[in-house]
Order: sequence, then C-alpha cells, then structure tokens
Amino acid sequence: MEKKSTLSKILIFISVIAFGVWSAYDLELSPMKFIAGIPDIFNLIYRSLPPDLSILSRLVTPALRTLEVAIWGTFIAVVFSTILSFGAAKNLFGSNKIIYGLTRGILNTLRSIPDLIWALVFVAAVGLGTFPGVLALAVYSCGELGKLYAESIENIDPGPREALESTGAGSFRVIRWAILPQILPEAITYTLYRLESNVRHAFILGLVGAGGLGHELIVSMRLFRYDEALTIILVIIITVSLTDFVSGKLRQKVI
Repeated sequence: MEKKSTLSKILIFISVIAFGVWSAYDLELSPMKFIAGIPDIFNLIYRSLPPDLSILSRLVTPALRTLEVAIWGTFIAVVFSTILSFGAAKNLFGSNKIIYGLTRGILNTLRSIPDLIWALVFVAAVGLGTFPGVLALAVYSCGELGKLYAESIENIDPGPREALESTGAGSFRVIRWAILPQILPEAITYTLYRLESNVRHAFILGLVGAGGLGHELIVSMRLFRYDEALTIILVIIITVSLTDFVSGKLRQKVI
C-alpha cells in the first residue's frame, strides 16, 4: 500500500514537472529574449524623461471621471450583488434548487467574463464614454461581490437565525437582525477592496474607449508622446495610492 502511495506521488511530481517544461516551451518563455529587450526598455524610459508636467491641469477632469466610474460601478454592484447573494447562499436557499441554481449561475456568468470584455460589449451597445465603463465594472463586480457575500452568509452562526425563526419572525427581520450584523464587517472589507480594484480597472477600461485617464494614456502612446504618457502613469499611481490610503482609513474606522 505504501509503495503504491509513493509511486503515485512520484508520478504526480513527474507529471507536474513535465507540464511545467512543456508549458514554458509552448509559451516561448525565454530569459535571453527578455535580456535582449532590456535596452529597448531603457530607451523607452529615456524618451519618457522628464515627464511633461504642463499637462497636469488637463488630467484633473479625466482623473475625477475615472474615480466616479469606479465609485458608481461599485455602488451599483453592491446593490444587485446583495440581492443575489441571499439566493446564492446554500444555508438560505440551498433547498430551493431553482433559486439557488439560477442565482449561482448568474453570478458565475457575470464574473467569468473579464470587465474588459464587458466594456467592449457596452461600448458597442451605448457608445464611447464613461457610461460603458460604469456598466462594465458594475456587472463584473456584481459577480465577484455576490459570490463573496454569499460565502459570508454561509459562514454565519446559525444560532441567532434559528432563534428568530422560532419566534415566528419573517424573512426580512431574520435578515435584518440575524444575518446582516454578522456579515457586515466582511461585506465592508470586500466592498472596499472591490472599490480599490475598480479604481485600477477603470484606468484599463479607458484603453477600449470607456473614457478617463486610460483614454488619455492610449492617445499619448499612439502619438509617441512618452513624456506625457509618463505623467499620466504617475497620476494613475498617485490616484490609486490615495484610494488605497483612504480605503484603509475607512476600514479601520468602520470595522
């Protein structure tokens, strides 16, 4: 029995190593190719210096719009994911296969498609601008937050819920007094983290026509204005850092 177990472990180890070697070859991973490209990286950095700070005033509005996209995308996602999370929680609707299966399927679908693809879909549907960015972040974040909220509900202490149900309390009261107080700290943490991620993702969505600083960056890169591009990248870094700082402070105060 021990020999079989040892043999199986050896076979698994060999299989993992073989897959790693094959995938590295398939992906054309080449340290030498990277080393050969280092001079081009330094050349790009050299052409970007010094950053063109004269465009800072022009970047204020796109930066604010990017933050607005992230905030509204997160807010809409919180509303709909909260509703869907109750249906996707096994300890609440696990016995109802229709509701449980439907909500789980919706959440899986929403988060299976990257927000960049959602942005392309909504750009085609409603045109260029920040609105498709909001919709893309809302849809993808709904899938992410809905799953996290549902897992938080599944991990609650069943005692308070059972106590309220034994008194004849309705579903709304059970959710209000037995479920929400238990999941609130985790829900706030997940929501703030998603907001931080959405700020970063909002910049990327600008590359496909969803507006904001991402749009400014892709325009500068296409025009080979690397000094402007570096300034935009610095503004993005500062914006993300400030968002993370404020989010951390909010998390400390609320939780």
